[in-house]
Amino acid sequence: MIDVRLLRQDPGGTRAALMRRGDAAVGEAVDAVLELDRRWRALVSETEGLKAERNAATEEVARRKRAKEPADELLASLKVSADRVKGLDTETKALEAELHETLLRIPNIPHPDTPTGPAEANRVLRACGEVPAFAFTPKPHWELGQTLGILDLQRGVKLSGSGFPVFTGAGARLVRALANFMLDLHTVTHGYVEVSPPYLVTRATLTGTGQLPKFEDDLYGLPTDDLFLIPTAEVPVTNLHRDELLEAGVLPLAYVAYTPCFRREAGAAGKDTRGLLRVHQFDKVEVVRLCRPDESAGEHELITAHAEEVLKRLELPYRVLELASGDTGFSAARTYDLEVWSAGVGAWLECSSASTFTDFQARRASLRFRPAPGAKPEFVHTLNASGVALPRTIAALLENNQAADGSVRLPKALVPYFGADRLLPQ
Repeated sequence: MIDVRLLRQDPGGTRAALMRRGDAAVGEAVDAVLELDRRWRALVSETEGLKAERNAATEEVARRKRAKEPADELLASLKVSADRVKGLDTETKALEAELHETLLRIPNIPHPDTPTGPAEANRVLRACGEVPAFAFTPKPHWELGQTLGILDLQRGVKLSGSGFPVFTGAGARLVRALANFMLDLHTVTHGYVEVSPPYLVTRATLTGTGQLPKFEDDLYGLPTDDLFLIPTAEVPVTNLHRDELLEAGVLPLAYVAYTPCFRREAGAAGKDTRGLLRVHQFDKVEVVRLCRPDESAGEHELITAHAEEVLKRLELPYRVLELASGDTGFSAARTYDLEVWSAGVGAWLECSSASTFTDFQARRASLRFRPAPGAKPEFVHTLNASGVALPRTIAALLENNQAADGSVRLPKALVPYFGADRLLPQ
C-alpha cells in the first residue's frame, strides 16, 4: 500500500500522480483516506490530551491523599475520563481498521517515467528477432495442436469447462521440457534459488501482494477453508519473507518457481478465447527479486533481461513494451511487457510482465530490512517477472516454426530437454 504520510504531506501531488491511472474511483478513495486520517488523528490527539490530564489528576490525587486532603471530586472526574478514554480507544481502533482497509484499495503510484494514458499510450522500447515469412498460409496453434496430437481442447472442456486445455503425448513432454529449460536457465545461469511453493494460500498472503481485497472475484476460492488457488507464483514466493526483518547483507534475494496458475478473470469472457490465448489454468515460471530501494531501478532492468533471455534462446521474435499509467497493474509502479510474435494468429502475444512494485507490496506484507547494524528498518522493494508463461509461448513456438507438411521445428536450446528437434503430425 502507499504510505499515508505521502497523502498527509502532499495530498495534491499524490492525488495527481494516482489520477494518471485514469480511474475516477482512485480519487474517491483518496478523499476517503484523507477524511478517515483526519478523524483518526483528531481522536488520537483527544485521547492523548485526556491521558495527559488523567496523569496530572492522578498525581494530584496522590498528593492530596498524602496531605490527608479530600480527593473525592478528582476521583469522580477520573472515573468519567477513564470511561471516555476507553470509548475513544475503541473508536480509534475501529477508525484505524477502516483507514487500513481503504488504503488497501488504493493502487501504487505510477513511476514518474511511465507514459501517461491508457493502453494506447504503451510504447515499444525495443524489438528482437525477425518475424517469420511463409510461402503458405500459417495455421493457428489450435489447428496445429490437433494435427500434431499434442493439444486436446475439447476434452479439456469436458473435464473442466472452457479455458482448461489438455496437453497429450508430445504436448505434455513439451510443457515439461519448457519448464525444465527455463528453471535451469534461471538457476544455473541467472543465479535464482528454486522454490516449490504451495498452490493454496491464505487471505493474508494474497493481501500482501495486492490481489486482495480488490480482485477477489478473479480468484478461485475454497470458502470452507478460506484459501485460494494461486493466480501466479508471485503470490507465495513474494510472501516467503512476510513479517520478517532481513539483514541488508542477504539482499538482493532472487527466487524462481514453476507452478500452475489459476485465474477466473471475471469479465474476460469472449476475448481471445481460442486455443491457448486466454485460459483459466496454465503453467508459468516466475522470477521474484527482493532488493534495497536504491537498487530497484537496476533490478528491474535485470529481471527483464532474464525474461528476455528465455525468448532469445527459444529463437522467438519479441518486443518489449513499457506500459502506460492507465494500463499498469494495481500493485505495480512500472511494468515492461514482453510480447512474442505468433504467425498463425498474426498478433503480438504477451508472455511476460516484468514489474517493479517499489515498497507497495512490502508495506502490505511488512517485509523490511535493516540497512546497517542498529539502523532503523526500511521496507524492501519487490520485483517479479514471468520467466515465462507457457501457453502463449507454446502458441508462438508452434505457429512460427511450422512447415508446409504440418511438422514443427523446435529451437536448439529445447532439443536436449525434449529429446527431438521436431514435432511430427500424427
